[in-house]
Amino acid sequence: MATYLVTYDLKREVVRPKIVDAIKRWGAWAKLSESSYAIATQQTPQAVYQALSHLLDDNDQLYVITLTKPYSGQGPVQVNDWLENKLA
Repeated sequence: MATYLVTYDLKREVVRPKIVDAIKRWGAWAKLSESSYAIATQQTPQAVYQALSHLLDDNDQLYVITLTKPYSGQGPVQVNDWLENKLA
């Protein structure tokens, strides 16, 4: 199973709940920041992007990037634990 960073910048904030709900539907996820999530899935980055792209306007940004160890950061214990367990 791969782990991806899903990060976005939405120009119209009214769609934020829709994109957050769609990200969380992938199953295993951790919120890294206000507009960045880590998700674990067997899908490809392209498939994840395609599943979310219908929620974007032309001037929005969204990237799906593969996450692996090593990593470094600071955040809530539960997010750190999630990353430690999900990243290869």
